[in-house]
Amino acid sequence: MQLKPRQQLLEIWQSIARHSFTDGAWDWGEEGGRSSVADAERLLCLLYPATEIAAFRLDDPDTTQDDVERALGPAPELPGRLLDALDTFVERHLTDDGPSFAGGDRFTRAHDTRGASVGGDGAQSQYTGDSTRGAAAGDDEITERQRRTGVVDSYSLSLTLCLATLGFLKVYRSRARGPETLHRIDRLRQRTSDRLSAALVALLRSFTVNVISMDSPQGQSLCRLLGGGRLSDRQVVQRFRRRFQRLRAVISESISLGADIEEQLGGESSLFECGWSWSVVRHAPGVETGEAVGAQDEGVALPVPYLYFTVVALDGINDLFSERTLILGLLNPEQQRLAEALRLRWEITQQYWSAVARFGDGPWPLEEIPWRATPEGTESEYFSLCAASLLVSDLVRRRPTDDDLVRTVAVMERLAERARITSRATDGDPALGLHHPGVSLPLLGSEALGPPLRWTAADFAPQLLKRTIQLAALSRDIASQDRSLRLAENILDHLWARRVGAGAGAGLWDDVHAVHPESPHREGPVSWSVTERVTECMVAAHALYDQQPIRSAELATLARELLSEATHLFGREQMEQPAPHPGSSQAMTLREIEIGLRRARRLVDEQPGTAFASTLTALARLDELARARESVGRREG
Repeated sequence: MQLKPRQQLLEIWQSIARHSFTDGAWDWGEEGGRSSVADAERLLCLLYPATEIAAFRLDDPDTTQDDVERALGPAPELPGRLLDALDTFVERHLTDDGPSFAGGDRFTRAHDTRGASVGGDGAQSQYTGDSTRGAAAGDDEITERQRRTGVVDSYSLSLTLCLATLGFLKVYRSRARGPETLHRIDRLRQRTSDRLSAALVALLRSFTVNVISMDSPQGQSLCRLLGGGRLSDRQVVQRFRRRFQRLRAVISESISLGADIEEQLGGESSLFECGWSWSVVRHAPGVETGEAVGAQDEGVALPVPYLYFTVVALDGINDLFSERTLILGLLNPEQQRLAEALRLRWEITQQYWSAVARFGDGPWPLEEIPWRATPEGTESEYFSLCAASLLVSDLVRRRPTDDDLVRTVAVMERLAERARITSRATDGDPALGLHHPGVSLPLLGSEALGPPLRWTAADFAPQLLKRTIQLAALSRDIASQDRSLRLAENILDHLWARRVGAGAGAGLWDDVHAVHPESPHREGPVSWSVTERVTECMVAAHALYDQQPIRSAELATLARELLSEATHLFGREQMEQPAPHPGSSQAMTLREIEIGLRRARRLVDEQPGTAFASTLTALARLDELARARESVGRREG
């Protein structure tokens, strides 16, 4: 199906309104409050498009467009409803110690069959030799302390949600009436700002650099990934040190890692990875700030970066530096300081993983599907997608080469095929586990507070769609962009068919069984994770269509040649023929030709195809006038 971001977003909003508004008021239902992650995703399904797309604004009833009102309800009531929902969200996830970013019910036990096992106990034991169990050996119930543990998904989503909320409140306050409403807005704005500051600090404390010895199991795995079977371990380490010499120096000089880590980082036979762990890293130092961020816990996560959580963190940090954030001045000076510290880590991480994904002179490690992730200790197409997402994030911030784009699109096509999005699934096909129940990630360090935990990611298809759309937006080659768009449309076909067909969640996600009958029947509530990520895809599609179309040099040359001929013939027409009577059909025709040629001249550089079509129309009208005169001449002769 064709990408139609406006129409498809409105369908999603209409489904959300049916699900979440009861008698005009926001209804969390039984799902509300169980996880700060799910609640933030649910609100972002509305606020993210309203923030990024001017036509979808909800902060000023006077500017709310008719189709938005038909989807969500009366425009004058929408800001008040959102204010209630946001106020409740902040209250639900606020404790005596400050803002809460708890994973809640999103955490599952390591042996829970609801998650597809990726990375077994052997992989986990490589990192957990120094961990201390906080529960008895036979106690496999998730502890309350574990459920309250913050998670990078929540930190990152909070950046996006808080920025969207602050922007919404800034506009809504200028139009709100009544002291009580103004008081609620001011209180929510302060609480939201505090939550934003707390999320910034938590993300800073979740960033880590993991130094890996070449001889360790993790080092061997990384050497195999980078060497591709063509280089010895020693050669890989030598090339790695040369390739990352500058980045290693930036990390050592700009980020406080501790004397031990800095010494290891400079080792002759050491490799390293950087990015975000799943939560605040164990023994992470506190961040000095005057903001009301609450208690800064010691942290529990082991200092190893995850591809998944790194992708999630980068997406949230990116919103800190959007044009809207800067124009509206949503960050105070202290938050700007914290944001700059995150920007440094954001740039380092993108450069690192972009270089790792394309390491060497031959085939890219990214092209060797599936990717083997270090903390999980196993390989999966999902990890290949995460690595590709990090590469795309880096390509977005700089000018990519045509080779980068073509090879990355090819990777996306292979991933879509291997995940049975563009190919047929077989009986018992393990690839279906990428969609349901999803890829399960061991949360290393969680065993210090209770049973080992895992985090399930079931966003393969929407993640693939978003990155494919971003690649289409980056491409300046018509054939390459068309290739990306065809793939995006095929992925959208797959995703759109996975909407829930009936019940409370009708029109939302996720029902994999509807596409792959081999997978289990859908059970449980709406997947706000998948729904929110599909919403992100629609916003990305809007950004794609909002930019100028690719300019064809060949078509521009033809358009200029046509324009030259049409302009000359139009000048001759006006010179040789008597001036028509004002208001006559001939006068109107000449006026229309003149307007068409002016428009073609104005568009020939940016939209040569449109200029070409407009010039052809003018030429046809001029030819009609010439043929009419010839016909009259023959009759008179």
